[in-house]
Amino acid sequence: MSSIRLRLLKWLLGPILLVNLVLAALVVALAWTPAQVAFDGSLGETANSLAGRLVGGAMPQLPPAAPAAPVAGADRSWFVVRDVRGQHLAGAAGFPALRLGGAPYDADIDGEPVRVVALAVNTPEGVRHLGVARTVRQRLEVRSAIVRSLVVLVALVTLTLVGVVWLSVGNGLRPLARIRAELAAREPGDLAPIPQASVPYEIAPVVAGFNELLDKVEAGARAQRDFLADMAHQLRTPLAGMQLQLEWLRARHAGDLETGRALGMMELANERMIRQVNQLLALARAREGRQLAQHAPLDLAQLVAGTIQLFVEQAAAKDIDLGFELAPAPVDGDAFQLRDLVDNLVDNALRYTPPGGRVTVGCAHDGDNVLFTVEDSGAGIPPARRAAVFERFVRLDDKTTGSGLGLAIVRDIALAHGATVVLDDANGGGTRVTVRFPAILARSDAA
Repeated sequence: MSSIRLRLLKWLLGPILLVNLVLAALVVALAWTPAQVAFDGSLGETANSLAGRLVGGAMPQLPPAAPAAPVAGADRSWFVVRDVRGQHLAGAAGFPALRLGGAPYDADIDGEPVRVVALAVNTPEGVRHLGVARTVRQRLEVRSAIVRSLVVLVALVTLTLVGVVWLSVGNGLRPLARIRAELAAREPGDLAPIPQASVPYEIAPVVAGFNELLDKVEAGARAQRDFLADMAHQLRTPLAGMQLQLEWLRARHAGDLETGRALGMMELANERMIRQVNQLLALARAREGRQLAQHAPLDLAQLVAGTIQLFVEQAAAKDIDLGFELAPAPVDGDAFQLRDLVDNLVDNALRYTPPGGRVTVGCAHDGDNVLFTVEDSGAGIPPARRAAVFERFVRLDDKTTGSGLGLAIVRDIALAHGATVVLDDANGGGTRVTVRFPAILARSDAA
């Protein structure tokens, strides 16, 4: 995956570093050239001084300040006087060949680099060739000092420019980071468009295109929910009427065993169809999430106590011990959706608990959370399948009737209430489902 930040840094920092290197080389050259001219000028003055002595008829001598032996940090100097035929007259015998003309040049004496100036001098005895040489130790020290100073300066300037570029790129990409953070903080069903008031001009087309995509997704999701809700509503009325007709027929043919058996199977199939339609309608309501939910403070324990009575007869028919452990549990939620959540969890527990088993429903206030638990003594849910059972139309087996929508509805309702659903093993076997809601008191304290 490519990165805009890295691409910008590459195209900005690369040229900056290259330009800095070129400027550093130019500055070194500009700083070193005057120093080289100054050293050559000093060497030329020494040569002119010695030439003045030759013109006066005296044999030249190096100034006392120029040591004859190497001293740390100081240059060593030599001179030579030759006639026009190259015969040695005075000075260092091992002096290199002279290049007349007065322009300094590089040479070597006793294995050490030197800078040389050679002059032709008219003396009373005739034309003499004078050469003066000096080591380049001080020159190298000065050049090293210039380079060290410029390296430090260039490094500081480069680091400063890198920091400025890094901050500038980060600041320029901040709107993208803000949009990404805003999208990451949204609820799964939040398809509201991204506000374009504070969006930079360069990314406005991208945001506009993304908003159009969100509108299309929202329209598709809304159409799907409307279709599901309309279908469920349209099916509930005829199915309820069919149930009444089947009950009437069964009462009329109570003495006919074969007809009664057939009508019983039809009633069972119709009841299953009614339950699936009701679950589809509940799923459509749960998909609306926070946008359509009517949240208000309520006691979850009282809601459970009123809802659970509908399952007492179902538990008694299967010889299941249905128990309650309810304590005051204040939450902020939609009563209609929470009833769907309780209905689906308790119904699942009763369906997957064998005769003679037990189902315990509980509410408790646990610090900053309210816990709603449903615990059964059924076969349990393998850990590997606990994530899959929250998907739609997923069932653990084919022996138990159901549509596989119950836990999907529970998950969506929990998300709409900021709650989490956890599946784990119950004490003594079976499954315990825990829904953890934010308590009203916790929200007040946080505010």
